[in-house]
Amino acid sequence: LRLGDLDGIPIAVKDNFSTMGIETTCASNMLKGYIPPYNATVVQKLLDQGAILVGKTNLDEFAMGSGSTDGVFGPVKNPWSYSQQYREKCTRNSGMSNEELNWLITGGSSGGSAAAVSSFTCFAALGSDTGGSTRNPASLCGVVGLKPTYGLISRHGLIPLVNSMDVPGILTRCVDDSATMLGVLGGHDPKDSTTVQDPFHPFQIPSITDTSQLCVGIPKEYNAPGMSSETLAVWSKAAGLFEKAGAKVVEVSLPHTCYSIVCYHVLCAAEVASNMARFDGLEYGHRSSADKSTEALYAATRREGFNDVVRGRILSGNYFLLKQNYETYFIKAQKVRRLIAEDFARVFGSGVDVLLTPTTLNGAVPYVEFVKEDNRTRSTQDDLFTQAANMAGLPAINVPAALSERGLPIGLQFIGCAFRERQLLTVAKWFEEQVQFPAIQLQDLMDQVDGVSREEKSASFP
Repeated sequence: LRLGDLDGIPIAVKDNFSTMGIETTCASNMLKGYIPPYNATVVQKLLDQGAILVGKTNLDEFAMGSGSTDGVFGPVKNPWSYSQQYREKCTRNSGMSNEELNWLITGGSSGGSAAAVSSFTCFAALGSDTGGSTRNPASLCGVVGLKPTYGLISRHGLIPLVNSMDVPGILTRCVDDSATMLGVLGGHDPKDSTTVQDPFHPFQIPSITDTSQLCVGIPKEYNAPGMSSETLAVWSKAAGLFEKAGAKVVEVSLPHTCYSIVCYHVLCAAEVASNMARFDGLEYGHRSSADKSTEALYAATRREGFNDVVRGRILSGNYFLLKQNYETYFIKAQKVRRLIAEDFARVFGSGVDVLLTPTTLNGAVPYVEFVKEDNRTRSTQDDLFTQAANMAGLPAINVPAALSERGLPIGLQFIGCAFRERQLLTVAKWFEEQVQFPAIQLQDLMDQVDGVSREEKSASFP
């Protein structure tokens, strides 16, 4: 009997991937009780290789957000909120007791998957990545988050947000594990016409013995306002690490970066408006009891089923797609998207192998701070460094780089050439080995759980 590559390995799946016989809700009342009759291709591939699905993970409603705070199941708590590293620093710096500490957000929208991997609940988890939704929570939760090249992994069964940018993402605790997962998931799928026809060959990541042939680009436009001094310092230190090892480190320019976040939000809203039109209360999902007319049924169903964030994006997307606005907003944004892709092509064509950037402006923040600003504002800030790779269809990976003064993870992002995941992961693994990011310490929490377990056991079995 031949075992699969993931035989017996516990895996978690974000709740916007269809799972046969298991409720799939996208953390929305609109899909409450919806049980798909089929598995997403990526889910089926994992099961075929022997993986054990331990659960579906929480997210922002329909994956619209950057904090995993806006779903119907409530916000996701970052495991680092309970880490020894964070609690010791907070107690020392502010004098607060553990009970008084505000818990931290995970980032989003794949926050549940990142938290599951970070807390050792599973070996790996599936997220989705439309503008950074895998890399952002990976950075804040101290795990590896890989967004593959668009078209390398099937989107069949992933409930769509933005069809032209959505990519299934991979969350693991090390780069080698990401390569293992990619080897299982990559390749053409006849059920998804956007997957490439070329055969995909799984690979093991080689060790870099000579970095002198490596060229790392540092985009000057990514030194953006609002970036914390700690993130900037870690980014600079990482560049110095490559330079010291003999790699060529060059400053590069991606001149249309300043337009990318606005361009992304126009295109995102437009495709959201189109995709959300299918949820009308007639075929599946929530259905309102309003029965005055078909139009009243549609309106009531969508008002009851969607939260304010989703309804807001539908509204703005339909505005951009109005006949009188189509050329001004949607077409112009598509033209800018092409220019952004050409910026990357020009840089990689000049001999640069990978780009090194921050993943987020700052580390994880307390939930009470995060919700002081609205979803749109937060998404604009948190997707700043990540969404351009989605618009260009390029592979990108977050690698945990250091702990901040508060004892929280700071991640850095590597962006590679399209379909050169092997090269990207090779560089990421070398960097991972150099920085030796510390494991999260949850011993106090585990001791509490063990204590409860012992009490329950002694009560049940005297």
